[in-house]
Amino acid sequence: MIIGKKKFMPGHTHVMGILNITPDSFSDGGNYIYVPAAMARVGEMIEEGAEIIDIGGESTRPGSEPVEAHEEMRRVIPVIQAIREKYDIPLSLDTYHVETAKAGLEAGVDMINDVSGLKDPAMGKVIAEHGAAVCLMHNQKGCEYQDLIPEVSNALFEAAQRAISAGIAPEKIVLDPGIGFGKTREQNLQVLARLQTFAELGYPMLLGASRKSVIGLTLGLPENERVEGTLATTAEAVAAGYLFVRVHDVEANVRMIRMLETIRAFRR
Repeated sequence: MIIGKKKFMPGHTHVMGILNITPDSFSDGGNYIYVPAAMARVGEMIEEGAEIIDIGGESTRPGSEPVEAHEEMRRVIPVIQAIREKYDIPLSLDTYHVETAKAGLEAGVDMINDVSGLKDPAMGKVIAEHGAAVCLMHNQKGCEYQDLIPEVSNALFEAAQRAISAGIAPEKIVLDPGIGFGKTREQNLQVLARLQTFAELGYPMLLGASRKSVIGLTLGLPENERVEGTLATTAEAVAAGYLFVRVHDVEANVRMIRMLETIRAFRR
């Protein structure tokens, strides 16, 4: 698929670097709320091998306070503009606010990463009008399921259909099974164990498990000690043929993916 000026080829898992312009994100809140610090981090991630940057202005960790669109835009738009002045790297904007998405697309982002799965019909229209890509994540209130994996799969399929109905080209759609959203630790582990099932929907897939609570609860570790756990989830994404992993620790993930894919090449 093409995002911005870059073609992302299947058969390789590309690293999406996380840039949180928030005071309260669970792992790096407050680190990059000013443009110079954000730009320095973008430069680092590009140097480390990130091929796309995901910018967020609202924490979606459990218990976080919602942010109004005007405040979200105040945080992210100056950073997007600064990045666009210096770098050609594709940019994703993590938002479910239509106003923020529109402003971000006008400022130069190439993809909207919508954690609501395009629940607002207006969001799909804005993305389609700009010819942008979209990442649709599985998310629901509560953790009640009759049959977890089929329900997540069906919800992702329905989100893709909403996107197509809004005028977004199928080749512009990425799906994300939503680790950490509307799922218990055990349910997150079930999803991680069945990543291939969601890839069978036929769309490029993204995994966003970096440093999340499923890792912390499994290993008994705080946010800043979850690199190895994250790498394990990335390995599962590579094995399942995912096109993207969304991560904090870019260099470690890039190196691990390169090693895995090199070994895999010798199996042919």
